[in-house]
Amino acid sequence: MTAQQQYYKDQTLFQISWPLFIELSLHMGIGIIATLMLGHYADDAAAGVGVANQLLNMFILIFNVTSVGAIILIGQNLGAGKMKEARQVAHSAFGLNCWFGLAVGLFVFLFGQLLLGFFDIHGKVYQYALTFVKICGASLFLESISLALSAVLRSHGFTKESMLVTVLMDLISIFGNILAITGIFGLPVTGVIGVSWAIVVARVFAVSALLFLVYRRLAMKMGIRDIITIKKEDIRALLEIGIPSAGENFSYQFSQLVITGFIALLGEASLAARVYLNNISMICYLFTLAIASGTQLLIARYVGAKTYERALKRGMKTLKIAMMASFFTSLVIALIGSPVLHIFTKSEDILAVSIPILWAIVFTEPGRAMNIVLMSSLKSAGDVRFPVMIGIFSMWVFAASLSYVLGVHFGLGLLGIWIAQGIDEWFRGIFATRRWLSKPWERLSLLRA
Repeated sequence: MTAQQQYYKDQTLFQISWPLFIELSLHMGIGIIATLMLGHYADDAAAGVGVANQLLNMFILIFNVTSVGAIILIGQNLGAGKMKEARQVAHSAFGLNCWFGLAVGLFVFLFGQLLLGFFDIHGKVYQYALTFVKICGASLFLESISLALSAVLRSHGFTKESMLVTVLMDLISIFGNILAITGIFGLPVTGVIGVSWAIVVARVFAVSALLFLVYRRLAMKMGIRDIITIKKEDIRALLEIGIPSAGENFSYQFSQLVITGFIALLGEASLAARVYLNNISMICYLFTLAIASGTQLLIARYVGAKTYERALKRGMKTLKIAMMASFFTSLVIALIGSPVLHIFTKSEDILAVSIPILWAIVFTEPGRAMNIVLMSSLKSAGDVRFPVMIGIFSMWVFAASLSYVLGVHFGLGLLGIWIAQGIDEWFRGIFATRRWLSKPWERLSLLRA
């Protein structure tokens, strides 16, 4: 066994996850700060950018088709000691995401106005959303490349490098936000336009830095050749894993778009409140996302090495940690949430809508933790179709349909919508637990013998 293979084998969850936790914390922190700054600039701007981000995030899921497939395939190849195959998958993932990025970026730029029409937003909220979609949508090509490169680094265990890029990228973004919103140094206040261009600049930096790090750490030089000559076998393997895996997330994002339409019916105060509450609730599942991502990398390696019992125990241990952390974090936020909300907005209408939902978050987050940890673990083990099947059923029966029934029909407003989403998270989480304990992955290893 080479020193490199031993490195991949001996990595612990802590070694992989702590950089992911810092990366996600900083990324989330920048999002909260940007929302906070936009909220003080104009609540309409915060609401418009929040809606626009939902739309763009749905398209970013297309890029995750390749990224998720790359993480799983590279991880299983590394676990099986197939270093050459792992490197080939990395090149193919980069090339495939370049094509996805070009197609999606062009589509969003040309049809962004039409797509925003589905949200039933008007006036300044709509204008701010359209500005953000036009500028940031055109730069989705860069986001696609950076996601592929980051997946390559992470799957090889270099999570610290990915973290460093995110730190610097976020610093660029926040500095751009300050310039755009505060008018510091006598510069004009450009608002949402300036915030959007700051994101574009940050994405350019991220792609450049990741290309350098992939070359420096893995001795892989990504270039035009990878875009033109992609192995058909790799495309098929990446899509076989990635499409079902991303299908669950796509269904979730699309259901959230529909739910946003329901919230728009409740008024602009509810729409703005949801943006602020989403940022606050991210704190609750931040730790879960980090250790779930680390667990996904490890389980892919364990399955590749055919150490199935180790994979089973790792998934269950991570589940217990994540649920406890989510519950206690959400409980603390519910207890101190009112002062936190006052930091985001002074609007009494928005505060009246938001404060009762802090306790609904306590109900939602442990179920979300169960769902995040075990659904990602199932995908890593090769069981990629179950999450999308159960996800589509639950998200539309509970999250979407029940949101309308409780929130709009019975008049519970945003609180009813949050309760419906909590039911969806718990339903999927319980089914994921049963599936994991049945050990379906023992016969679903994605590598050929």
